[in-house]
Amino acid sequence: MGSYVDGSWASAGVPLASTNPATGEPVATALLGDASTFVDACRTARAAQKAWAATPAPVRGRVVEQIGRLVEANKEALAAIVTREIGKPLAEARGEVQEVIDTASFFAGEGRRLYGQTVPSEMPDKQLFTFRVPVGVAAIVTAGNFPVAVPSWYLLPALLCGNAVVWKPAEYTPAIAEAFTELFVRGGLPAGVLNTVLTDGPATFDGLSGALEAGLVDKIGFTGSSAVGVRIGELAGHHLQHPCLELGGKNPLVVMPDADLDLAVEGALFSGFGTAGQRCTSLGTVIVHESVHDEFLARFTAAVESAVVGDPTGDVLFGPMISERFLENFEKHLALIEPHHTVIGSTGRITPADPRGNFTGEPGIYAHPTIVDGVRAGDALYSTETFGPIVGVASFATFDEAVELANGHGYGLSASIYTSTPAHAFRFRERVTAGMVSVNNSTSGAEAHLPFGGNGRSGNGSRQSGIWVLDQFTRWQSMNWDFGGKLQKAQMDTAELPADTEYRLPR
Repeated sequence: MGSYVDGSWASAGVPLASTNPATGEPVATALLGDASTFVDACRTARAAQKAWAATPAPVRGRVVEQIGRLVEANKEALAAIVTREIGKPLAEARGEVQEVIDTASFFAGEGRRLYGQTVPSEMPDKQLFTFRVPVGVAAIVTAGNFPVAVPSWYLLPALLCGNAVVWKPAEYTPAIAEAFTELFVRGGLPAGVLNTVLTDGPATFDGLSGALEAGLVDKIGFTGSSAVGVRIGELAGHHLQHPCLELGGKNPLVVMPDADLDLAVEGALFSGFGTAGQRCTSLGTVIVHESVHDEFLARFTAAVESAVVGDPTGDVLFGPMISERFLENFEKHLALIEPHHTVIGSTGRITPADPRGNFTGEPGIYAHPTIVDGVRAGDALYSTETFGPIVGVASFATFDEAVELANGHGYGLSASIYTSTPAHAFRFRERVTAGMVSVNNSTSGAEAHLPFGGNGRSGNGSRQSGIWVLDQFTRWQSMNWDFGGKLQKAQMDTAELPADTEYRLPR
């Protein structure tokens, strides 16, 4: 396994082994491509794109439907591969695969709804039209924490709209990437329409640069860190392209004094520690009204302490970190804890020397779930995405203060508020800068037919999912058709009907 270009799997490359983070057992051995592999894949996609775009959109929609049915038929097997290769709890892995199925179901119908418009002309004997046309070749780079759901947000609409795609999955998920690619191509995609390039980050950037210079890429989609997103944005801007960037988050959850505290604790537990905090939508800071702070913290602490962590094939709150590298990066962020913070629970790696109760995961790459109380707006922990199982807790006295804490970190992906007062919910929605807002739900409650994306440090305003993503993978084309038999000049030859503009009603 490795790269899949022009209908066949590569037989050469640099060997890379992936391992199960819960057990350390080998999962797959793959062959990594290089920058030239990426450029070649883009050239292949360019050659295949015109014929795919000429395929009627309802037929392309049928292919998307067939892909969805194949994924559904292989749901358990694909979920098991996700759990085995990145350690995501099986229940969450099943949910992730279901999101692929739901996304395919949605976009299958869009093959018959890629609507344009007829527009009235200001001239007689003239008609105006608008059409959606494919962008061309889309280069899609995705992270490994959601190794099938997030790629489907890009791949399915891009293919439906008549684009050819070069997909770069996370290099540490070769087994998942191979399975996902096979399901797509066996759904009816012609050779060259979908190409998968397995390579590392530097080679991807070099390959993308080369492909852009050669005029082989028309759209970039990227899900990953804000720091890399900045570099991708600069590269795309140099070529007058507007990328689709879905980046990091430091997502707040506000608990008002009238909140259902048990419900808020349940939401914070899943938001902060589900997937071991390795989501862009993971909870960063719980912002709790001072009148209920102590009670919330006591209940939240009890919930975290009683939660089961460990073997992802069982019923656990979260499983291992994705890899040793992810755990090491997370441990570096623990240095952001300051003396004025109160740390609840252990921090860092779970080991025999630093064990955890309710733990079922020996051996493996696991981290303690940690709560840090006393977070303030000026703290580095408040404004840094930690990408691991740590949740900060801050207090507020007024609604204005809560909104300031919800916005002040500069990210704008997801935000949540727990309240029983509609006015609080609507005012929070108006003033929070996040692209996605939840009321009495977790910060990670995305659905397949709603727009997904953020603002500020979380993205450039582009959106995935639902009908909104169609604007990422199509361009509007207008057409005017004059059948009057003479040249009619807009804004110059328009008819004018006289009016008595001085008329006034008698008093």
